[in-house]
Amino acid sequence: MIPISLLAGALFLAGGAADPPQPMPAIEEAGLRQLLTIRRVYVDRLTGGETAAQMRDILISSIASSELFVLTENPERADVTLRGAAEDLVFSDVHTSQDSINARANIGSGKSANQRPVTAGLGVGENESEHSTERRHEAIAAVRLVNKDGDVIWSTTQESLGAKFRGASADVADKITAKLKEDFEKARKLK
Repeated sequence: MIPISLLAGALFLAGGAADPPQPMPAIEEAGLRQLLTIRRVYVDRLTGGETAAQMRDILISSIASSELFVLTENPERADVTLRGAAEDLVFSDVHTSQDSINARANIGSGKSANQRPVTAGLGVGENESEHSTERRHEAIAAVRLVNKDGDVIWSTTQESLGAKFRGASADVADKITAKLKEDFEKARKLK
């Protein structure tokens, strides 16, 4: 007779047990731990189009509202610098389509002394065209926190087509802040 524990173990292994959660890579864990040491953040000028300066201001406001760090305008006082690129585009998406169906037929006959000339004709046609223009708004930002040694300790890329009650830039800034808060909480759990 097979002991029940051996039978249960064999069934467990045969059933394809779920893989245990994979441990966090050491580099990612080290970066998360460094998040806990940050007290002051300087938000550097963002590269990108003309809207990058506006995106920087929205990002500063969003991070300040999280109350995770003190934001400073003095880069020498900062523990880390937030660097990156951002773009906020407004464009028109144009769609044009045209459908057309046409058919023509004619029949004729020549003159004859005792008969009337025979003629016939048929014409069918349909033409349909559609043109629409949709104004679209899209924002994207890729940012990173860089320590005084020049090492990147955290980064994210976020994009948005706009949210229900806020524009695309504000939505991207809120997504960046939410990701930062999420990773900050992960770091606290590593303690």
